[in-house]
Amino acid sequence: MKNILITGGSGLIGQEVTRVLEEKGYEVAWLSRNPEKYAQKSFDWDVNGQKMDSAALSWCDGLIHLAGAGVAEKRWTEERKREILSSRVLSTLLLYDQLKTMNKRPEAVIASSAVGYYGMSTEDKLMHEGSSPGDDFLADVVKKWEAESEKFSTLGIRTVKLRIGIVLAKDGGALKEMLKPPVAAPLGSGRQYMSWIHIRDLAEMFVYALENQGIQGEYNAVGPVPVSNMILTLKAAKAVNKPFINIGVPKFGLKILLGEMADMVLGGNRVSNDKIQSSGFTYRFPLLDMALADIYN
Repeated sequence: MKNILITGGSGLIGQEVTRVLEEKGYEVAWLSRNPEKYAQKSFDWDVNGQKMDSAALSWCDGLIHLAGAGVAEKRWTEERKREILSSRVLSTLLLYDQLKTMNKRPEAVIASSAVGYYGMSTEDKLMHEGSSPGDDFLADVVKKWEAESEKFSTLGIRTVKLRIGIVLAKDGGALKEMLKPPVAAPLGSGRQYMSWIHIRDLAEMFVYALENQGIQGEYNAVGPVPVSNMILTLKAAKAVNKPFINIGVPKFGLKILLGEMADMVLGGNRVSNDKIQSSGFTYRFPLLDMALADIYN
């Protein structure tokens, strides 16, 4: 493989995956609604209109599919919930419909998914890839998302779905939101598990899945050691010299502020990484202290 096409390439994860691929000598292009906006080689697509530049898929040898509206960017109105679902299902459907008409197809599709598959709150139970899915909004989204992604395998394309946990990065994601207030504090009880992964490890996991033909199906994209919300908040605050108080932001306040989305931050998942680690993937930042030291150094 030489040419790799990425959907959602301009996002937090997409940019890091692009960096890792280019460091390894790959040619990278993005699918974008506004291809002229970026210095990165880009092809045009219109998910809502179900149209795209057919040259994009002819060009690529591998496809990394990251596109989807952010689940934590806006309050979950009914309209926003429809957008969260449709952006994932329709983008995947567009790619599948284009690929099934082609003779030359990418060797692999590495599709993003989420640990939300298991439900917004699984308490202390350790969740594996074979664990039962949840029954809430996010679990329903992920089930439908993965079902669309699985269609790539019916075309003879090796298909991998990475169920992503809490992504730790300096310029976006959970850490940026947690450290916005003047004083850091846990959410709710603070006991809920957060299955985290350093963004560099996540990007390298996408590339690992792309390069290794033995990788197929679902894998949890999380680090080896989940921690509680309180521990993550405390250690992140210490890393940036921000005051921390061990008084949880009350559940009712989060419900007022976030609505249904509060269930996502008050819940949590303790997710196993055994499958991807036993396949041979090696982490740069297996421990939280190592990850935070790298991010804030």
